[in-house]
Parts: sequence; structure tokens; C-alpha cells
Amino acid sequence: MAFVNKAEKVLSDFYMYLEKERRFSSHTLQAYKNDLSRFISFLPNSISGFEKINRKTIRGFLAQEFDGGYSSKTVARRLASIKSLFKYLMRSEQIKKNPAVHVKTPKLPQSLPSFINQKVIDELMESPDDSTEIGLRDRAILEFFYSTGIRLSELIALNIGDVDPIKKLVKVYGKGNKERLIPYGNRAKFCLEKYLRNRALSLNTSYKDKPLFVNAKEKRVPSSTVQRRIRNYIKKVAEGQRLGPHILRHSFATHLMDNGADISAVKDLLGHSSLSSTQVYTHIQPEKMKKVYNQAHPHGRK
Repeated sequence: MAFVNKAEKVLSDFYMYLEKERRFSSHTLQAYKNDLSRFISFLPNSISGFEKINRKTIRGFLAQEFDGGYSSKTVARRLASIKSLFKYLMRSEQIKKNPAVHVKTPKLPQSLPSFINQKVIDELMESPDDSTEIGLRDRAILEFFYSTGIRLSELIALNIGDVDPIKKLVKVYGKGNKERLIPYGNRAKFCLEKYLRNRALSLNTSYKDKPLFVNAKEKRVPSSTVQRRIRNYIKKVAEGQRLGPHILRHSFATHLMDNGADISAVKDLLGHSSLSSTQVYTHIQPEKMKKVYNQAHPHGRK
């Protein structure tokens, strides 16, 4: 019981550190809380402090999660939360040895991100009825998603002042509150300005603190609304399981790579912390692969 009380205080300080210093989102923070709550509940009564936890204990917890039917992805996330906690405990000198440092992350099955074919993108962009206020907003959101490749949370958080209409750049605050500048195209600019004019606004600095995308009450549009509406538009033009705003981010990256964009540049545009996250987009579509083969291989030509 004494350890449980001590653990609650340590975890409370840890979550405060993640929120205030690492600037984690509420969603990410809740995931950490869920993971670590399960881990603490697993610990045997003989454990009297964090310094008594060893690698065998952590691996036993992961094995229990696998036995409980959780996926490799979920178990890997649980381990990442545990590793972050022990790094924090080491940094704050609450323990002298990190038992999680040599625990291997479960192998995750590689899956290519789904995307919308370039030929279908134009049809998708025409889906909203731009004779209505909601249609104008949705068209601007679709164009902005595809033009910038930003995350849903990043788009929701945008204010008018984050958009530079002269340089055609948008300032985005990504994971860990990291700031990056992303260019956007003429179509996105046209649809955005048309939408703002309908709201009697413009990309003027006097409106800089107003939300860029809003609902009927001029409040920041909820992410659930954007997810639902974008999913419905995509269903009209494309088939697949992984429908929603994120498919436009995948399409943005895939189309850039297919048209010769440098992987490092795509990494920076997406806000990835490492190239390994971006490398999944280096796959070549079967049609393009056949074309390259037929052109380059001596026996591929007719």
C-alpha cells in the first residue's frame, strides 16, 4: 500500500512534466496514464519501490498483455510509456539503474499507408456543395489537408494569423509543440479566401486570433465533425477501410514521393522526427513499377 501511494505521487509529477515541459496533448497524456496504470496494477506486492523493478518484471507485464489478446502495436506503446517513465526517474535521480533500457520493443507488422489515387483527388475536392456555408468550409478543409499534409489536430488548432497569404505558408504546431512552416498551393489559397469572405473575414492580421475553421456558432470546428464529414466525402469517391482525414495526409506524402520529392523534404513537411517514419511512403505503385520495368529491362520491351 505504501508503494501505491508513493507511485501515485511520482506518476502525478511525471504527468505534470509531460504536460508542462514536453507539452504532450491531452490525448497522448491519457494514453500514458492508461498504460502506466495497467503496469502499476500488474506489479507484485513484493515491489516496494521503483528501484526494485527489474527487466524481468517489465517483460512479465508485456507477456501478460500479449496473453490478454492485445496487439503488438498496443504492447509496444505500453513499453514506450514505461521507458519514458524510467528515463524521467533516472533524469530526476530517483533511481540509479534503468531496468527498461534493454527491453526490446515488440516487432510491429509493416503496413503501407492507404492513399487516394491522384485521378480521384480532383473528384473528391469537388464533392462539397460550395453554394452553402458548410460546403465552402469543407472544400477549404479538403484542399488544405491535401495541400499541406497536416494532421487533423494541427488543422483544428489553426488560427487565421497562422496563414501567410503573401508567402503562401502556414505555421503549424505539431507533436511536442514543435513549430514548422508548410507551403500551400493556389487551389487551397483560393478556397480558403472564398470561405473567409463568406464569413466576412480575410487573411488580414486584424483577425489573426480567430479560429481558421469554425462551426455554425463561430466556434472552432470539433475534430469529430471534420472526421465525420471528410469520411462521408471520401466514401463517395473511394473504397477502403481506412477512410478519414488521415488518408489525405497519406495521399499528400505518397504523391510527393511518386513525383520525385526528396524524402528529407517530405519528412520535414510531415513533421516526422526521423526518416524511418517517412520511409513507408517510398513504395512504388504497381502500375509505375511495371512502366519502369518495361522501359528499363532489355526483355521488358515489346
